[in-house]
Amino acid sequence: MAPVVEDPAMLQTLNTNATPQSNRPSETDMIFYYQRLLPFRQIFQWLNHSPKPTTDFTKREFAYEYRNGAYQRYNSFGTLDEFKNSVVRANPTRFEIGAIYSIDPKERKNVPKSAMKPRGKELVFDIDLTDYDDIRTCCSGTDICTKCWKFIQVGSKIIESALREDFGFSNLIWVFSGRRGAHCWVSDARARNLDETMRKAIIDYLDVLGAKGIKSSKLSIKKPYHPHIERSFNILKNSFSEVILEEQNPWLTSMDANNEKAWVQIEELLSLIPHKSLQIELRNKWKNSYSSSRSKWDDINKLAKSVLKSNIQVNQLNEAKKDIIIYYMYPRLDVEVSRQVIHLLKSPFCIHPSTGNVCVPFDINKNISGNPENDEYGFNPTNAPNLRQLQNELEQSEVLNEEGEGKHPYEKTSLKPYVEYFTKFVNDLVKQELKGVGKREREDNLEF
Repeated sequence: MAPVVEDPAMLQTLNTNATPQSNRPSETDMIFYYQRLLPFRQIFQWLNHSPKPTTDFTKREFAYEYRNGAYQRYNSFGTLDEFKNSVVRANPTRFEIGAIYSIDPKERKNVPKSAMKPRGKELVFDIDLTDYDDIRTCCSGTDICTKCWKFIQVGSKIIESALREDFGFSNLIWVFSGRRGAHCWVSDARARNLDETMRKAIIDYLDVLGAKGIKSSKLSIKKPYHPHIERSFNILKNSFSEVILEEQNPWLTSMDANNEKAWVQIEELLSLIPHKSLQIELRNKWKNSYSSSRSKWDDINKLAKSVLKSNIQVNQLNEAKKDIIIYYMYPRLDVEVSRQVIHLLKSPFCIHPSTGNVCVPFDINKNISGNPENDEYGFNPTNAPNLRQLQNELEQSEVLNEEGEGKHPYEKTSLKPYVEYFTKFVNDLVKQELKGVGKREREDNLEF
């Protein structure tokens, strides 16, 4: 566990003595980013829900992670300038956002421990591609590509549909984690005020697979499907053929390949087939031949015609195939991230310390960077802004004297469309919040 340091003087010493890793942005790189590019004002207004400071911001916890692994919690700020100056001065590798507390977090030592209670935070969801390592074949571990990113793209649409249609939330934004995943932040006032019991109820509703590490043998989805699951299936079935059968191809066996991992996947597939006799026939056929995942998927129906003896068995197989699609494609969620009010999560526009990528917000339905590549599938993480790229772009614009008076430096970099997208989201949220405040004040002033 990383050391938690609360003494700023000690932190300065630790930062000075830390040995930078070659694959990480340097301290100079990070200072450059914090001073010139990070959109502090938009982050402040997003968390504050107003242009002027409110307790939604002043009693909010921020945490700093440092290059040597030290971790400083319970930072809090009274103004936008105080927030920015603190981040620039501390120069963390990243900063994380926590709960809004009943007292100013930095004053916690001056009050009884029982006085500091979390009273709100955005509802958040986390999808990480490492949880798909038993399925994806294109990459593993921290590696990602546009093929396996489709798990995130499909998963985000499932989660967003449920949050909007079933729970009535409207202020949602997705943020690239900077390496291999995505976070969804739900900023509606109703979402922020949920206690842990309510948050658990929502995540339980969405966590159809039971847990991100569920085994196929434990898969149990009640029939008939709940409307959320039926809606999710209708989204997933359109992507299953391309993502699983073609691109991931997890059941591929060939003469030239080591088929051990494929057979682990094949046995998992067979375990989801409801009839032992059909399982045996399929296993025998596949052991004596080499074939693709699509061919094996087609074999299920072909052999079923001669093995299954009744319409009831056919219907059971059809239901099982729907379960298989859900098992392979439904989003795998980190439950604790969503359940805990006090959970800390890195802020949008942080720099990922290992990749140097910016944690940019993105539209799940399109590529907001304007790059036509993979526009059909929306945001492409391999084209996400990188700190070195932004530095080069800004330096080039200054050489050509293109920065422009009155413009923020990020407007001359590839960060611009992401900041603009986030700015619109924040402006809409603040307008909604201020309208709600006015309505509540009018209701409070009514006399009967």
